[in-house]
This record gives sequence, structure tokens and C-alpha cells, in this order.
Amino acid sequence: MKVKVTRNFQITIPAEIREKLGIRVGDYVDVTYDEKEGVIIIRPYRRKWTTYTLGRKMTPEDIEEIISEVNDENANNC
Repeated sequence: MKVKVTRNFQITIPAEIREKLGIRVGDYVDVTYDEKEGVIIIRPYRRKWTTYTLGRKMTPEDIEEIISEVNDENANNC
């Protein structure tokens, strides 16, 4: 399937491929270049979700601390 590269070096992933991969607006994709094959590889990037079970009331400070911890973890994983 051919797609055009825009002047900003952007491409549109065709709807058929987006649907097969489950890519939606706002999703991230991982783009790599395979030098051996000479191809660009685009893979859906699935974030690991962290779930917190709360058995107590939380203060805004508690919530800010959790958000900060999660942001630090995500920055280290990129």
C-alpha cells in the first residue's frame, strides 16, 4: 500500500491497517529502522497500566505523589 509523505515528513497509516492493529487517535506507535532489511517498522505501543486499589481516602498531595512516581517510571522506560 502506498502512502504519500507530506512536507512535514508525516504519513497517514491507512484505515485498514489501523483497524487491524487497533490504533486510534491519540495512541502512540513505536517506529524503528531495520538496517539489515532496509525497512521502517511501525508497531503499536501499548503502555503498561498500573492499577491502584485504594482502601482509604487520599489527599491531593497523595495523588500528586503517585502521579509523580508514575511519570518518573514512564520517563525511565522510554
